[in-house]
Amino acid sequence: MRRASTLASSVFSRTLATTYDGGATTTNRRLLQAALYCTGGAGGSYNHNRWFYRLSNSFSARAASVGVAGALVSVAATTFLAQEAYAKEPPPQELVPKDVVLYQYEACPFCNKVKAFLDYYDIPYKVVEVNPISKKEIKWSDYKKVPILMVDGEQLVDSSVIIDKLRSKISKKKIDLASDGGGEEEKWRRWVDDHLVHVLSPNIYRNTSEALESFDYITSHGNFSFTEKFTVKYAGAAAMYFVSKKLKKKYNITDERAALYEAAETWVDALNGREFLGGSKPNLADLAVFGVLRPIRYLRSGRDMVEHTRIGEWYTRMEHAVGESSRIRA
Repeated sequence: MRRASTLASSVFSRTLATTYDGGATTTNRRLLQAALYCTGGAGGSYNHNRWFYRLSNSFSARAASVGVAGALVSVAATTFLAQEAYAKEPPPQELVPKDVVLYQYEACPFCNKVKAFLDYYDIPYKVVEVNPISKKEIKWSDYKKVPILMVDGEQLVDSSVIIDKLRSKISKKKIDLASDGGGEEEKWRRWVDDHLVHVLSPNIYRNTSEALESFDYITSHGNFSFTEKFTVKYAGAAAMYFVSKKLKKKYNITDERAALYEAAETWVDALNGREFLGGSKPNLADLAVFGVLRPIRYLRSGRDMVEHTRIGEWYTRMEHAVGESSRIRA
């Protein structure tokens, strides 16, 4: 975890600084040196110096060892606490689906919504990357969009429906969306589908350089042949640059960056000082927002969003909470 590593490094540095720079070793070595020179006569100064350096170096080595050991214990404790603070929520083992396969595009925000759910609940899954040109990987299905999730032989489609059905499968208790803040959770899940996702494309294809950056990511992570990669990157970037202009008009967006920043601030306002919309742990709305933002986070648009809004701290907490992917790699 990034947060745990940063915190651990800080603790390690502070502990070593105490050990070597003005802490117990330096102070005691200087006191020992003063005592030895005060008791030593002129004729025996050389022997005293040799004895001092042996003794003081031995003392330094022991103190340093203790300091390093203390630092390592501090690192371990800090890392453990950081991990525990945002622990995943795996379901009971008997409720975990045995065979989960996600048909996806790597950069698809809706696919990433589903992956955020699977990762957070630690449900192992395989991925089939669909070629967006031929779509040969999903020719067996009547549904020609992604994501498609196969769960123990059952086909699930539509990201929000997939998540609802999965949650029902892994939960022992009946879920009442109208209670325990479910109304708020559902409101913001709809906001993600009806508003947030429509702000993304005009941003990642805002100009030719950002369109190329986005398609470089898409072709690097997608299922393309060598020839398709080249064609899709440049032809796709050019096409989506013009499509994004139509999307701006369709969704009444005049300034795409301002719309993205406004959406990010709207979400932070909804948190109302909480770590997550779900309180101390993420709920489905947190996972939905995180999921759709994840593909753009380290593109230019995502970097700008974090730099110019307050969403960065929440996003970092979500990265820690969701943790490592539970994807099964071939």
